[in-house]
Amino acid sequence: MKKWAVAISAIGLVFAVSGCSSNYVMATKDGRMILTENKPTIDEETGLVSYRDTAGNEIQIDRKDISQIIKR
Repeated sequence: MKKWAVAISAIGLVFAVSGCSSNYVMATKDGRMILTENKPTIDEETGLVSYRDTAGNEIQIDRKDISQIIKR
């Protein structure tokens, strides 16, 4: 019985991790959490971070406004 529980848990974990492997979360300094569809790119010249939101819109935000970027 324990083997089945371990196997089912492992399979569930694999699906959970693979389902959201390309999403990132950006935390802003004003407390917002932004979920992105792909890895945000940083333009070193302009200081803007470009990302695609979950609705598919291409958005840019100032790098100074972001506190951290985390892979989900």
